[in-house]
Amino acid sequence: MGGFGLSWPTEAEIDEIRNKVSEMAGTNAHEVRVVVSPYRICPLGAHIDHQGGTVSAMTIDKGILLGFLPSGDTQVVLQSGQFKGEVRFRVDEIQLPKHTVKENYSNNPIESDKVEEECSWGNYARGALYALQSRGNNLSQGIIGYICGSKSLDSSGLSSSAAVGVAYLLAFECSNSMEVSPVDNIEYDRLIENEYLGLRNGILDQSAILLSSYGCLTCMNCKTKEYKLIQQQKFQENHKRKSYKILLALSGLKGALTNNPGYNHRVAECQEAARVILCASGKTEVEPLLCNVEEEDYEAHKSKLDANLAKRAEHYFSENKRVIEGLEAWESGDLEKFGKLISNSGLSSIQNYECGSEPLIQLNAILQGAPGVFGARFSGAGFRGCCIALVDANLAEEAASYVRKQYQNLQPQLASQINKNAAVSICEAGDCAHVI
Repeated sequence: MGGFGLSWPTEAEIDEIRNKVSEMAGTNAHEVRVVVSPYRICPLGAHIDHQGGTVSAMTIDKGILLGFLPSGDTQVVLQSGQFKGEVRFRVDEIQLPKHTVKENYSNNPIESDKVEEECSWGNYARGALYALQSRGNNLSQGIIGYICGSKSLDSSGLSSSAAVGVAYLLAFECSNSMEVSPVDNIEYDRLIENEYLGLRNGILDQSAILLSSYGCLTCMNCKTKEYKLIQQQKFQENHKRKSYKILLALSGLKGALTNNPGYNHRVAECQEAARVILCASGKTEVEPLLCNVEEEDYEAHKSKLDANLAKRAEHYFSENKRVIEGLEAWESGDLEKFGKLISNSGLSSIQNYECGSEPLIQLNAILQGAPGVFGARFSGAGFRGCCIALVDANLAEEAASYVRKQYQNLQPQLASQINKNAAVSICEAGDCAHVI
């Protein structure tokens, strides 16, 4: 596993987590291990991972910290820095998908409410156990753990859910002396989100969290699962490359993605677009994903798509092209071109993928006009959370101040719900998830 070598997590943060677990377990704090699971941004490749497209991502120096110890038996005991209560279960319990649990208790509303209340923030821990069990792993060691995320960044659209799932996987695996590759953990985290929680997303988030390396852009073909890490060249032809920072601007909108039917509906529309074109091309036996549609078949038969399906397909094919161009721009250190592609990706997400609420669209427009910004877009599915921007490192503070002031003017009610110190964060690139 890699290490950050950056400002996050600080020694003070690690010590605080270790002391919390030490109090819970009644052991020495030095025995406590800590999972560092970073959040990610997706500069290019938005909303095409579930169709097998090519995506890019990098982690940032904020995320999830999970302090843990093997429990010495099958018990799992968890506390959270963000949520009340304590989650308890055993690793020898057979975990069922969340919706199955709800169905089993549907005739007993009191018991159902109890299960919902207890499980609400513990779903990802149970989901991690479900994923490991579903591939034949029988765990004998539970964990005593304390989990917390970077303040004010939950529901931010930075893949905090995938970061939590990865954190629990690494903790369970470490406590049970399991050697699991990053690629296998990508699949395990997919099982948490797709099967256990019922969210129809792709593998972008967990891939970035598990594969990233500091200073590199992670590129993954979501059809073949092949990936590469792309470094920037140290120098451009005639001058030193510009340094950059990452701006995170919060919208104040929150909500779980699984509660928003719009996201899963977009996925279904992409699959239907693929089905129409494949049928028109005489390839009815091929799985209806847009990655299985040849571009010439798309061009020949796209007129057969209705207006909505045509937009979804256009986003997929244009975004794939932007990713390829963007990888070249990143490698050469051309941040101006890379930034323009990010902004165009955001525009296609709004116009063709038709996601993003009005406050996020406004926030994105503000970032586009901020000093030193190379490019901006909203992060995640665009129904909540934040916008991201790549900004000239020398102008990051000025840009952050500009964005805070402009968003406060446009959306005073939402802006008032955000911690002023976290409204716009200036971040660095991060590393992969690892255990300290």
